[in-house]
Amino acid sequence: MLNNKKIIVVMPAYNAEKTLKKTYKQIPLNVVDDIILVDDKSSDQTIIKAKQLGIKVFIHKKNKGYGGNQKTCYKKALDLGADIVIMLHPDYQYDPRLITAMSSLIVENVYDVVIASRILGGNTIKNGMPIYKYIFNRILTFIENLIINEKISEYHTGYRAFSKKVLQSLSLEKNSNNFIFDNQILLQILFLNFRVGEISCPTRYEDDSSSISFLQSLKYGFGVLKTALQYMLTKKTIFKSSIFTKK
Repeated sequence: MLNNKKIIVVMPAYNAEKTLKKTYKQIPLNVVDDIILVDDKSSDQTIIKAKQLGIKVFIHKKNKGYGGNQKTCYKKALDLGADIVIMLHPDYQYDPRLITAMSSLIVENVYDVVIASRILGGNTIKNGMPIYKYIFNRILTFIENLIINEKISEYHTGYRAFSKKVLQSLSLEKNSNNFIFDNQILLQILFLNFRVGEISCPTRYEDDSSSISFLQSLKYGFGVLKTALQYMLTKKTIFKSSIFTKK
């Protein structure tokens, strides 16, 4: 705990057997009260590895997709009484040692949400992000900032910390079960005027790290633009999107 706030790490997992232990070993257990892994019908030994590490495991009998996995993650964390929920991928791409800093910014009431940006710090390509993904990331972020009038350095990171109040306020079930969920939840947070902070996060790109395909990236990109336009039109009361409503 930090200042008597219960901190729970959630890990949406799919075939994370090879990287789970490395990720777990760097989680600051002196701060984190509980760790939850939701397995989205993996075909490897992810569940066995997680149980061996003493992680609480919840299993999807059918694959629900990345967004569907996160919905379960947040529900289980809130059911366990979390005050702060950290979403950390178990693929060892993001540095778990930042959990303390991210949690502190929420505990001290500086921000309601903290995202770990791979762009801040300037070593993104050096750390292994493929050049086409870096360019894709920067173009989408620029356009999205322009459409919704924000100055976020990166909308596409999978490493985030949320206060309980934020998660309880969002209409998460209305979001997609696919990769675009990440973008939808962040824009929901901005739409409701929660305070969003960013922290620089060095990342690793190894052979075992998860990555979406080029076609999935394209689909995600169009989804980002659609969500940004829905946000803008709803703000201007021209159009009302169901995802941009308080729970």
